[in-house]
Amino acid sequence: MKLETFSFDIDGDGIAHAVFDVPRRSMNTLTGKAVADIIAITKEVAENDKITGLVISSGKPSGFCAGADLGEMGQAAGGKPAAKMSEAERKQAQFDRGFSLNKTLRELETCGKPIAVALNGLALGGGLEVALAGHYRVAANDNPKLQFGLPEAKIGLLPGAGGTQRLPRLIGVQAALPLILQGKSFRAEEALGMGVVNELAPSSDTVQKCKDWVKANPNAKAPWDEKGFKMPGGVVHRSPGAGQVATMSNAMLHAKTYGNYPAQKNILSCVYEGSQLPIDAALRVETRYFINTQARPEAKAMIRSLFLSTQALSKGASRPAGFDKYQLNKVAVIGAGLMGAGIAYEQARAGIETVLVDISMENAEKGKDYSRKLVEKAVKRGKLTENKGEALLARITPSDNYDDFKGADLVVEAVFENPELKAKITNMAEAQLSDMAVMGSNTSTLPITGLAEASVRPENFIGIHFFSPVERMGLVEIIMGDKTTQGTLAKAIDYVLKIRKTPIVVNDFRGFYTSRCFGTYTQEGMQMLADGIKPAIIENVGRQSGMPMGPLEVSDSVGLDTALKIGRQMAQAAGIDYTGNEIGQMMAWLVEDEGRVGRKAGKGFYDYDEKNKPKRLWPDLNKKIDVTVDECPPEMKKELTNRFLVRQAIEVSRCFEEGVITDARDADIGSILAWGFAPYTGGCASYVDLIWGIKEFVAEADRLAEKYGERFKPGKMLRDMAAKGEGFYDRFPPAGSAVKAAA
Repeated sequence: MKLETFSFDIDGDGIAHAVFDVPRRSMNTLTGKAVADIIAITKEVAENDKITGLVISSGKPSGFCAGADLGEMGQAAGGKPAAKMSEAERKQAQFDRGFSLNKTLRELETCGKPIAVALNGLALGGGLEVALAGHYRVAANDNPKLQFGLPEAKIGLLPGAGGTQRLPRLIGVQAALPLILQGKSFRAEEALGMGVVNELAPSSDTVQKCKDWVKANPNAKAPWDEKGFKMPGGVVHRSPGAGQVATMSNAMLHAKTYGNYPAQKNILSCVYEGSQLPIDAALRVETRYFINTQARPEAKAMIRSLFLSTQALSKGASRPAGFDKYQLNKVAVIGAGLMGAGIAYEQARAGIETVLVDISMENAEKGKDYSRKLVEKAVKRGKLTENKGEALLARITPSDNYDDFKGADLVVEAVFENPELKAKITNMAEAQLSDMAVMGSNTSTLPITGLAEASVRPENFIGIHFFSPVERMGLVEIIMGDKTTQGTLAKAIDYVLKIRKTPIVVNDFRGFYTSRCFGTYTQEGMQMLADGIKPAIIENVGRQSGMPMGPLEVSDSVGLDTALKIGRQMAQAAGIDYTGNEIGQMMAWLVEDEGRVGRKAGKGFYDYDEKNKPKRLWPDLNKKIDVTVDECPPEMKKELTNRFLVRQAIEVSRCFEEGVITDARDADIGSILAWGFAPYTGGCASYVDLIWGIKEFVAEADRLAEKYGERFKPGKMLRDMAAKGEGFYDRFPPAGSAVKAAA
């Protein structure tokens, strides 16, 4: 028996030991070769009379198995059918491929010999499913990073190797459904309490514990193969309790996902249908739903963006080659307001000595207080020890003196969006910096090339745009100025990776990428108001389209006074009379006449409660809005959804056409992480490529442009792409850093 990802031996008691250890990888995943090895091992255990049982363990200190190899799966999803194959043959071949591991694990489970699994670390997705096919599981109790779970739903998939069938049979439908639907992970002690594992032991003892159990239980069977087996909590259609759970889960699922996530719907169907069938039939049901889910464009989009692209960018895929890793020992943050304080906290949490500078020590100390509160909360919740919390705070030095950050490797100024103020700060900061240090500006709208005019070293000047609240937002937008060098870009990316954020890289433009495109969502919501659509309809459809908040609530969160100021500036730049515009008039009325400036004042489009949460839409909005649409049948919902999402994607396409963004991954990850563009689409670029298809998207945009205006009109690049059948990932493929920069 030749194996590539497992070692295999048989001890003197006839107990076989298969050690999972994929070569040249830090973590095991279920690659095609690994699945082939499991098939071979199963055959050997079943047919070799000298083998009395099997123990499966991992050769990786990091854990047992992280699940399916999503790189391979992403390539396979939506694959083309083989030539000269009938539809029936194609479907059978597809089912056979999808059922391969499921079938093998069932054969292993029923081979007539005891199977035990030693779990030294994490077992996620397919890794946990392999373990569940064993008769006994021993987990390490001395590995704080150990976790179990079926996270497939988070990337648009469902467990396809028995997870939707074995877990409910093991712990009951009521306990299993939240774990599968939400992809929740759990620790060893929780797994023992639920019955997912049978025993805990030190890592060094798990294999021997498994061998002892195998030796003592030669006739082991899975619980569901025992005569008279009953599902814990009852079968869904027979037990009032289990049936109620399924009914409530369906209602709650729709309330949270609005039907946008096929995986969750199919998971519910798997569990409901499978619980009424014998395990063998149930596993076939699971495979059919798995194939259906995997073939959906949402699954391909989510795998590509939420896993593969996010992982690549988080490891520095956009970093220019040929530059040594930049060592960041000391970083200064100028401006101790909410943004600067958040940046300082993240730096200190990453182990960077941080100087937090403001115009007074009082302000600087207030900025450090932000970190103190976060540390206190983390300690109280048991997520941080007091000693580590004190060490984190000790790394933040509040100051009102620029001399205190002399020799810093990088500076991030996070002061108000005022070009003159930022120019003054740049001059003062650069006086303390070496020729190698990076000067970064945290700005969301001001062009970096213009700000760099104040710099004595514009080649070292770069935009580093954080999002608020910094400690919860995982994205940083890095903006290249006309004179920014590739070396400076490499240093900025090293900084972002050091503080454990995901960088995207864009070229200079007012609003850059994220602020510019994000604004189209709120603008479209305002336009719908002007069109006479009932505010509640606008908000509900916004959320149901997949956005995290309705556009009016988003506007409140940004600040209606800010939106009014930006609207007037943009109108002036475009030569438009904003005072004669319906939206401009409404915004001026809200802000200047009614004093409703948004969430920060407790009143805007919404009224807010004492905890600053939206209580209701302001009833008096109707004074300024002539509501002509107060019902939303399905066709209206579809129309409004397309207006919201297509409008954003059109602006993204303009960013590509104007060279603001040059990598489709940056477009997708930026749109999801920065402004919450519907995650089930995989991001704005994947929304066009996979959810619509380029030709269909352009046709829909043309229809919307004819009906609602030029803002929906596709540009020349999109039309050219449609003519060639070319998506964004074809024209702007991942290719390292393709952004413009001086040599």
